[in-house]
Amino acid sequence: MKLYSRKDVDKKALKGARICVLGYGSQGRAHALNLRDSGHDVVIGVRKGDSWKKAKTDKLPVMEPAKAVVGADLIAMLAPDLAQKDLYKSALGGVKKGATLLFAHGFNVHFGQIKPRKDLDVVLIAPKGPGDLVRRQYEQGRGVPALLAVHQDASGKAFSKALAYADGIGGTRGGVLQTTFAEETETDLFGEQAVLCGGATELVVRGFETLVEAGYQPEVAYFECMHELKLIVDLLHEGGIWKMHKFISETAKYGDLTRGPRVVTKKTKAEMRKILKEIQQGKFARQWIRENKTGRKKYEAMLKADLDRPIEKVGYALRARMPWLDQGR
Repeated sequence: MKLYSRKDVDKKALKGARICVLGYGSQGRAHALNLRDSGHDVVIGVRKGDSWKKAKTDKLPVMEPAKAVVGADLIAMLAPDLAQKDLYKSALGGVKKGATLLFAHGFNVHFGQIKPRKDLDVVLIAPKGPGDLVRRQYEQGRGVPALLAVHQDASGKAFSKALAYADGIGGTRGGVLQTTFAEETETDLFGEQAVLCGGATELVVRGFETLVEAGYQPEVAYFECMHELKLIVDLLHEGGIWKMHKFISETAKYGDLTRGPRVVTKKTKAEMRKILKEIQQGKFARQWIRENKTGRKKYEAMLKADLDRPIEKVGYALRARMPWLDQGR
């Protein structure tokens, strides 16, 4: 495994290049500001509205997407996944021949929603962290690691351009690992569904419910199953399972080793394999695309039900007493 760092970057690859960032959400804003602070010529492509105003406040040039891409040497497609197909059709007709089209997630290319012109370099730079962290780490002189992939190399220099872009947003400070659009897309979706979001939140909620149903105070159950999770995740993030074991009690370790496999069983792993297969075969992508096309009614209903759980009400009240936490509401 090779991790690319700043010493591997061809400084000429994007020298003098005009970079158009389409989208100004979490990743779009972080990429644009980091690129600008790295000395690159950046223009934002968004429709008039809140994102337009935010880009203006950040003192970045901003235009409607179709105008912003004109003359750009690299276009970073950082709009939401399900908005990218229409954006590509409506705004990227004016992209000049030989330009580079860059994604931060391979969903649309991998699942055939976007089929880029043959004259374009098509690359991926996917920071392994949310936009806010990408920006904060950059400002502190550090960087979030990133994945790099080349889907289409029309110029013969696609890899160098992608690595130079990663350097511009700070990724080479943390290390850049080469992958493929398929691997990045499928592992990202699997991680979100089975572990990071779907798996973790369901485990927390079921643990909370088990304690409350057994007669324990909801507030105590919240602290045990939700609040303290960050302490464990921080240890795992910093030093893996080894560091977690180093800093938890012997009793906690014994409980981990003897009871953990009873919660996450062979049946759980079998279900994870099914989820991965659905991703690999495009079943999840088709389902999510269809849900968007039909107005997101099921999605909105499930989201409302998820946020109406008792653990959310208990947690909101408890967090309100902890002013050092940002609830984001």
